[in-house]
Amino acid sequence: MRKQVAVIGGGLAGLSAAIRLAKQDYKVTLYEQTAQLGGKMGEIRQDGFRFDTGPSLLTMPFVLDELFTAAGLQRGDFLDLVPVEPMCRYFFPDGTRLDASHDVEKMRAALASFSPPDGERLRDFLAYSRKIYDTTAEVFLFTPIQEWRKLLRWRHVPTLLSLPAIDPFRTVHGGLARFFKNKKVLQLFDRYATYNGSNPYQAPATLNIIPHVEYGLGAYYVRGGMYRLVNALEELARRLGVEIHTNTRVSRILQQNGRVAGIVAQGETITCERVVCNADVVTAFNELIEEAPRRRSQLNRLEPSLSGLVFLWGVQGHHAELLQHNIFFSRDYRGEFEQIFQQRRPPDDPTIYVAITNRVDAADAPPDGENWFVLLNMPYLAEGQDWEAAVPQMRETVLKKLRDHGIDLSGRITCERVLTPIHFYEKYSSNRGSIYGISSNSRSMAFRRPANRSRDVRGLYFAGGACHPGGGIPLVLLSGKMAAELLMEKDR
Repeated sequence: MRKQVAVIGGGLAGLSAAIRLAKQDYKVTLYEQTAQLGGKMGEIRQDGFRFDTGPSLLTMPFVLDELFTAAGLQRGDFLDLVPVEPMCRYFFPDGTRLDASHDVEKMRAALASFSPPDGERLRDFLAYSRKIYDTTAEVFLFTPIQEWRKLLRWRHVPTLLSLPAIDPFRTVHGGLARFFKNKKVLQLFDRYATYNGSNPYQAPATLNIIPHVEYGLGAYYVRGGMYRLVNALEELARRLGVEIHTNTRVSRILQQNGRVAGIVAQGETITCERVVCNADVVTAFNELIEEAPRRRSQLNRLEPSLSGLVFLWGVQGHHAELLQHNIFFSRDYRGEFEQIFQQRRPPDDPTIYVAITNRVDAADAPPDGENWFVLLNMPYLAEGQDWEAAVPQMRETVLKKLRDHGIDLSGRITCERVLTPIHFYEKYSSNRGSIYGISSNSRSMAFRRPANRSRDVRGLYFAGGACHPGGGIPLVLLSGKMAAELLMEKDR
């Protein structure tokens, strides 16, 4: 008889696990509480505009390729990945701009326009970033490090003996300051800590691995929209026999004698002994698992990641000064993160990210328009916040900053959708509205991130941005792989 697995949540991690398990002849049933698969990687169409609502960039494409290979297929038959070059246009408060490039010589020259010594240090910095990747990737990205029998293998010994090389005792900003002195150059590279929802002035310098991931391994867009990735994984899952139920909320994970006994979905009890939970780990222990009070308490003490405020704007006209990816920096970056993480309030002067995908896919907007995805980093949900008041304030702040850079959207926004931290909490059950799960604002977080195999409930496994190895497309795909492999190992 085929072994049954229930997958709770149809985000990328849940789909990754479901595909791998189905390929190994498990009977997999996936339950997604919303109408769309993909989790926070969503899609909205309105008034002739198409918007991706989540990640706008794909890195480490070999992780995705390996998933298709594991399913016996080729990624190229489903998805076309387009290199992003220039990667991003940066706008600074003094009116200067910089186009970030994969081409090291172009990037060196761009940095040198701000500070010749910093331009000369770029190669040294990228070598440092690559060394962190080469030292850590096998253990911290591709291995479930909470599984000691896997961690303490001979091939991992050099990494464990080389921990100082990953720069764990400085902050991201402190690590960068070894190479760069110019404030604008530091701000550009400090930004990469936000890729996993963290504060560059608190998170360990180990996160300086991220520039190598983007500059060294490449940054890509999925032609047709990032949501085509979800479509492709859904097709893959269905081909392999995964049974998918959308608009189906799981309200409880049942246990008997410390082991999974089933789930309750839409009021119906479903018996099973194996569950992969793609729901936020903290939310799962708060809402789905009645037992394990000690673990619940531990998880609730972990700091959530950044949240965000998103404006989806259908914009009339064309703005040649903007690329597909654009950043408008704040004047006081440290102060911005102080307001977000310590004061837990919307920043007075937020950094603004604008993605316009109809630069690549013309069909994403009418011929005379552009589809703007506008993201501002925001605090996770906390007492005293007023998001109803914050939205119009932040809208005006964004429009004013754009005007300061010569971009006037007065009368040009023809449609709008707004996503606040409350949206992320209510729709996706993310812990306190966080986007990236758990922040990395402590030196030990790499070791404290929730494990892929539950120590409290046998037969329960976790996948997603809130558990190991973290947030972002490639990492959540890897978390699904780890959860599936650990489950199958227990069945052998």
